[in-house]
Amino acid sequence: MDIGFTGQYSEEKVLFAAQAGFECLELYVAPGASLDADEPATFRHAAEQCAEAGVEIASFLIDVNHLAANPAARAINNQYMIKAMREAAAVGVRIITTNTWGNPDLDLQGNLPVYQEVFSHYAEVAEELDVVIGMENCPHLSTYPMKLGNIGYAPKAWEEMFAAVPSWRIGLEFDPSHLMWLGVDYVRAVYDFGDRIHIVHAKDTEVMEGELGRQGIFGSGWWRYRMPGWGEVHWKDFMTALYEVGFDGTLIIEHEDPVFEGDRFEEGLRMGLRFLRQLMPG
Repeated sequence: MDIGFTGQYSEEKVLFAAQAGFECLELYVAPGASLDADEPATFRHAAEQCAEAGVEIASFLIDVNHLAANPAARAINNQYMIKAMREAAAVGVRIITTNTWGNPDLDLQGNLPVYQEVFSHYAEVAEELDVVIGMENCPHLSTYPMKLGNIGYAPKAWEEMFAAVPSWRIGLEFDPSHLMWLGVDYVRAVYDFGDRIHIVHAKDTEVMEGELGRQGIFGSGWWRYRMPGWGEVHWKDFMTALYEVGFDGTLIIEHEDPVFEGDRFEEGLRMGLRFLRQLMPG
């Protein structure tokens, strides 16, 4: 398995990735960002620089709300996603990652009809372009009273989403860190959905038991994201499950660790890379 990390594109980031020993990157794409589907030259420039540095672009992370409540806004976002998919395929990148998002005023069942319409069309385009889409499982919860920002957050939701859009082209960017603090069995989920895991976000979660015991699950500040190996995720069990289901794709470190912010950001990435390397065979 190759190991990379996710972030905004910059020449400095590509050079750091090469120097630190990462094989690949997941690069963020959004209107007005350093990579923008409305500016195709940005994709070509990034692809050329990554090739020169010997760093693969594993995936493009497209940040738009595919299921926005406003139909006009949703149409614009859907068009942007398809444009980004075409630009990704044009530079040889075969994995598109994203959150499904959703209308937070509706539950999963309320969002499913729009999801089915939008992602059925995405699946057709993905088939045409020979790419796949990995949906990240971050719930994007608001504060109390809680509303879901992203409907594709747990195995029960995946079952219904994959039933609505059966195409294998629509799968998962599997992130154990979110499932861990939600109380979901992330190891079982690998076995149950292994054929839909297109790429993995390697991130950990630390639970502060004292705050959890004082506030309960509806509180805040009782968990935080960490570098792989610095939280509660059982990485050997998780990696074993990935190997057993035949996953041989890419691990992408999503750096959201507050301990390694600012001047220590690159230190955190190096630590995450070292930890994951020791779990590799050979």
